[in-house]
Amino acid sequence: MLINGLEVDGQGRCIHYRSEFDVVANKCQSCGLYWACHACHEELAGHPFGRMDVRAADSVLCGECGYLMGFEAYSQISSCPSCSHPFNPGCSIHKSVYFKVN
Repeated sequence: MLINGLEVDGQGRCIHYRSEFDVVANKCQSCGLYWACHACHEELAGHPFGRMDVRAADSVLCGECGYLMGFEAYSQISSCPSCSHPFNPGCSIHKSVYFKVN
């Protein structure tokens, strides 16, 4: 699947987040596209990031292997359940940007 953003590499890292762990793309409810990060979306999309319902099964994409998962699964793991690539633990501070959480 295509991961949108600025200078996105083959695993979904962009100009804003480039560590070896930054391989997660989040789906925008408004446009239905996967984005490397909220900053890329803000610069390129022309609309606010549409936060996904926490029950959506396809809101998170592993940029390493393409595995799709929902918020619940993603928020309880530290690596991809399909390929075991580790995720950036710091991403949890942005959960309210990407998901409709309380």
